[in-house]
Amino acid sequence: MKLNAALLALLFAAAPAVAQDTHGTIEGPQNLPSAVPPATHGAIQEATTGEHGPAASEGEHGAATAEGHGEFDPMHHVQDGHTLDFQPFGEIHLPAAHSWQVGPVDMTPTRHVVFMALAGLIMLAVFIPAGRAAARRQAGHGHAKKRHNAIEAAALFIRQEVVMPNIGHGGEKFAGFLITLFFFILFCNLLGLLPFGATATANFAVTIGLALITFVVVEVTGMITLGPKGYLQTIVFIPHGLPKALVPVMAVIMTPVELLGKFAKPFALSVRLMANMMAGHIVLLSLFSMALMFGGALMAGPFVMATGLMFLELFVAFLQAYVFVVLSSVFIGLMRHAH
Repeated sequence: MKLNAALLALLFAAAPAVAQDTHGTIEGPQNLPSAVPPATHGAIQEATTGEHGPAASEGEHGAATAEGHGEFDPMHHVQDGHTLDFQPFGEIHLPAAHSWQVGPVDMTPTRHVVFMALAGLIMLAVFIPAGRAAARRQAGHGHAKKRHNAIEAAALFIRQEVVMPNIGHGGEKFAGFLITLFFFILFCNLLGLLPFGATATANFAVTIGLALITFVVVEVTGMITLGPKGYLQTIVFIPHGLPKALVPVMAVIMTPVELLGKFAKPFALSVRLMANMMAGHIVLLSLFSMALMFGGALMAGPFVMATGLMFLELFVAFLQAYVFVVLSSVFIGLMRHAH
């Protein structure tokens, strides 16, 4: 299966080159017949490149491509950028890079930032009315509607079946954080499945940011729960009953291992989420590219496969959000009960 996915990804990578050949663009005198005199070569080259030379021609071509004259970039779903592509309807240009520079940090919004903000707004639109409906029901002033009951059931499932079993006593303090994390990742994943959407969770910068937030929660929780001495033992591991002569040896050997394990957890969280979301989209785009390349009746096969894969991607969107929250709960629980 992995080999098939790799081959499809290579085929998709080659598709732009095939499409470029079909345009039949003139690249210069090397495409002209040898019978054309050298002077004619120069005149045609000058007429092709313009008075500013080849650099100007390349710049104009790049500008035309950036403006999107009826062309759709299929990698829009997984790559970040400064445009929102709605081809064939048009394009929305975001501020150029470094437009919002705050010291050494570029705060300019990009495509993935826009969709993360959209995911946040959807969460506010969903949970604020649901919370108010739940408050009214508890106060005896009415009852929640079906959609509010569904949202409450999902939140309670994360709290009762994921957070509390993995964290244990005191886990209710982390329920709000982990429920928010689950739904934010879920909405980001689902937005990437829309026709003009973009998958922010296929960006390593996004997933490592989410993983670092979890890392901070885990480590701060350990410091507060275990105290300075107990937290230090999670770094310098000395088994009970070890002879004193072997204590320095064990400390030297195990301390780097424990530190590496602390940083390996957020790295594993981020890579798992990013790789799964990107891989599915790449395979989908590969199948659509195959359908467009084959044409005719042969288009049916890749399109049927892509349709089936879309249902799998929908399942993966929920699964990866669930796995991220489960592992985050496990890491918090392991730190709180390290003793």
